[in-house]
Amino acid sequence: MGYRTRRQLVDILVHTLLIIIVIFSMFPIIWMCMIALKGAGESVSGFNSLILKNPSLGNLKRLFELLPNFWKNFYNSVFTTFFGTVTSLFFCSLAGFAFAKYKFPGNKTLFYFCVATMLIPPEVGSIPMFLVMRKMELINSLWSLVIPRMATAIGIFYMRQYIMDVPDEIIESARIDGCHDFKIYTSIVMPIIKPALASWGILTVIARWNDFFWPLIFLRKSEKYTLMVAITMLPFSEGMSTPWPVTMAGTALATLPVIIIFIVLQAFMKDGLTLGAVKG
Repeated sequence: MGYRTRRQLVDILVHTLLIIIVIFSMFPIIWMCMIALKGAGESVSGFNSLILKNPSLGNLKRLFELLPNFWKNFYNSVFTTFFGTVTSLFFCSLAGFAFAKYKFPGNKTLFYFCVATMLIPPEVGSIPMFLVMRKMELINSLWSLVIPRMATAIGIFYMRQYIMDVPDEIIESARIDGCHDFKIYTSIVMPIIKPALASWGILTVIARWNDFFWPLIFLRKSEKYTLMVAITMLPFSEGMSTPWPVTMAGTALATLPVIIIFIVLQAFMKDGLTLGAVKG
């Protein structure tokens, strides 16, 4: 067997394996969408669940009946995701810029301390954080999901590693020309780190949109719930059966915005991850 033949066999095996992995990865999403389109009385388990006899959008109608605040919950998710992402991008990149380009006493010590906090599970601080939010009268406020995570250790670390590769000569030239520090950050650094901002932005969007733990702790009223929490509040049983098609319809709607955003920004995300992951 020649080298070329062996290479072709290896390529075939690799592509076959990749196709199998893609099928297994996509199957839960495809299955979820098919269940969401099931009509009344159709099977939702076993191989029969993969057969659509009478596709229907009736589950969406039923979903809106069970969740009268659906669009309000959707707005809450959009609000917390948008402002959470924007503030995270700003403060994480600003802190990363300071750690990467400013030499001040305790720079490395403070940075290493910040990175070390990633070893602590977020759930450990849930009770202190709840008490702080209650003291600030932010319980049942959507801002309780934005303010505590305006800057995260992993976001600061990621931005700092990327900004480390920005040439110091550019920054020094800007200072000579009279640019103040914030002007350097907004006019020089931010345009250079667009790929990093895009990749961190999509990661933050996914995390904020899918967030369940913190909204469950800070929000008490149904009209204040985010979409993820609202969907989990669907009734476990309806008559003699569990309304899985309705639950899957809600889950499919909640998943759709994230998939669209990921498709739009995936090119920027790829550039940001490959260029900024190993800097410094």
